[in-house]
Amino acid sequence: MTLDIGVFIPIGNNGWLLSENAPQYKPTFELNKNIVQRAEHYGFDFALSMIKLRGFGGKTEFWDHNLESFTLMAGLAAVTSRIKLFATAATLTLPPAIVARMASTIDSISGGRFGVNLVTGWQKPEYSQMGLWPGDEFFATRYNYLGEYAQILRDLWGTGRSDFKGEHFQMEDCRVSPQPQADMQIVCAGSSDAGMAFSAQYADYNFVFGKGVNTPKAFAPTSERLMAATAKTGRDVSSIVLFMVIAGETDEAARAKWEHYKAGADEEAIKWLGAQAAADTKSGGDTNVRQMSDPTSAVNINMGTLVGSYANVARMLDEIAEVPGASGVLLTFDDFMQGVTEFGEKIQPLMQSRRHVTRLQESA
Repeated sequence: MTLDIGVFIPIGNNGWLLSENAPQYKPTFELNKNIVQRAEHYGFDFALSMIKLRGFGGKTEFWDHNLESFTLMAGLAAVTSRIKLFATAATLTLPPAIVARMASTIDSISGGRFGVNLVTGWQKPEYSQMGLWPGDEFFATRYNYLGEYAQILRDLWGTGRSDFKGEHFQMEDCRVSPQPQADMQIVCAGSSDAGMAFSAQYADYNFVFGKGVNTPKAFAPTSERLMAATAKTGRDVSSIVLFMVIAGETDEAARAKWEHYKAGADEEAIKWLGAQAAADTKSGGDTNVRQMSDPTSAVNINMGTLVGSYANVARMLDEIAEVPGASGVLLTFDDFMQGVTEFGEKIQPLMQSRRHVTRLQESA
């Protein structure tokens, strides 16, 4: 039983807490460099950065301040040596041939440690502000678009050429060289039936939301749906699950921090999130987006949350490793520098699913 561990780096201001009581900070290269280098030191397997082109506003100006994913990961590739890096492509803004070439470039910088997270776009104002929103029908057809996009990427990375002809893209002897030195892995956050079908056909990992507070296995039905979808395609695609860790020396100390963050919830930003999620009336609704906007615990976008002592967080992470189809966890923290350090020094050594890492560290 092993579990890959990744860090979902704070490319946007304030990370993943919509709270006036949470740490308030702007994203910088220096901050993200320090986080990823520290994660690499403690044996984290990968780091992933999102892309967000318009924030939620509110008193905390949540996600109004964001870096760009590919250029950030290119910089991080040059200052790391082992950890795998994933950038996110907002596919409505970048032609697939350009993403293929950028990815090949970062593959060269990193020595084969790079992969791509593909997103279709669910927050209309991100794209309408630039005149790039194709119309609300896109909510219903976006995975058809993404399937063509991914096929072109696979063609260009695999053979260096694409003549793909589809509904959304017309390639004419398109070429990309040099090709990546390592297999280019694709991540997608598909939760709808169409999203699951896409991931089963084109992705290597499906990014899913953990659910609830201290219910580490609650995402299991989503993992089961992915396994059912991959049974039809015959491909090996596993789930990477998103969780926030709020840890302390005791359960009481961790719980006090969590309650403090909830008490300072930025209601204006949360209201904006809900309005954007409700705008999709065409696709039947993306379950990830519906979960994000649920007012129950929107203070951290309703991601799965592990709150407790270091020992109890370690135990809950080990439980995630027991869920069939789950290969990894993508972690966020209330305080990233402190959180990554506490994970490496106080949580990971207690995890059975990370014994392969701690044994290497002990023998070093």
